[in-house]
Amino acid sequence: MAEKSFHVEVVSADSSLYSGEATFLIAQTTVGELGILANHEPLLGQLVPGGFVVIVEENGNRRAAAVEGGFLSVTGEAVTVLAESADWADDVDVNAEKTALEQAEPDSPEYHRAHARLTAAQQLLK
Repeated sequence: MAEKSFHVEVVSADSSLYSGEATFLIAQTTVGELGILANHEPLLGQLVPGGFVVIVEENGNRRAAAVEGGFLSVTGEAVTVLAESADWADDVDVNAEKTALEQAEPDSPEYHRAHARLTAAQQLLK
């Protein structure tokens, strides 16, 4: 199974959110949504404000995190998500984030944060 999995780290300025093995990762970058499998070509991507990252763990568990900006680094053996901030989608209060999104100025930090959290929560339903 080792050739079908890779190491993933999700870290933000104030915490290490995730460290483990995955078989698939999806990230929203400024050039589009990327899907990463084991042995992916190396790349460096800029994460979008108000985006998400989805991690499919070795056991098939699907986890999603809201990420605020930062970078995605892919090597042949590992993926590192260096986000300005990151929160697990299962910690999101969907109704509160919908209200925050409606009340926030478009393209403001509050808007991007609420959008990221809602989109990440939606990814868990897939």
